[in-house]
Amino acid sequence: MRRLVVAVLLIFAFSVRGVSASDYILGAGDVIGVHIFGVSDLNIPELSIRSDGKVGMPLIGDVEIAGLTPTEAADKVKGLLAYYYENPIVTLNVINFHTTRVYVLGQVNRAGAYELDREHNLMDAIGAAQGWTKDALKTKVYIVRKDKPQKPELVNLLDLLKRGDTSKNYVLNDGDIVFLTEHHKVNIIEDVISLVYPTWLVHNWTQVNNNGI
Repeated sequence: MRRLVVAVLLIFAFSVRGVSASDYILGAGDVIGVHIFGVSDLNIPELSIRSDGKVGMPLIGDVEIAGLTPTEAADKVKGLLAYYYENPIVTLNVINFHTTRVYVLGQVNRAGAYELDREHNLMDAIGAAQGWTKDALKTKVYIVRKDKPQKPELVNLLDLLKRGDTSKNYVLNDGDIVFLTEHHKVNIIEDVISLVYPTWLVHNWTQVNNNGI
């Protein structure tokens, strides 16, 4: 039965692969395609983001786009091209995604750290951990962002699985945590963040204690 659940989960993960990656953060190793409407000489079908976070483009030279979303990167390219063309229309797509390391913890069959090499979304991560256990509470799945560990995002997987709401298939970035709870209350800071970010926890407690003195 468990194998069947895992198989269904993996099939679903691949079926929603086309989910929008508008909030995906570009990084070194990503391969992008750049299209400038009406200026075919500047179109680039495939362009890798270098280790310094930049790409080289005709006319405008090196452009740093690592750390931006595809939309933000397109706007940046558009702004640079505006010196040469009036109101250029720029489209930027991610062709291949760099590997992203995420942590999948809690009620999954194989908890641990995983390298995701597709669109780095929630279902990719759960699929990498071979699905959830029978005790997993699918209405309370937490995503802890590395840059905002004190503000976890709560996800109801049933919105995704039963209602087909692919907006819940959130994009994950380097260092994010996916935590599947079981049927009891969970303390995100003590039960989740302390497992992956112990230095953040120590720093946070130190600040609280100092403020209380």
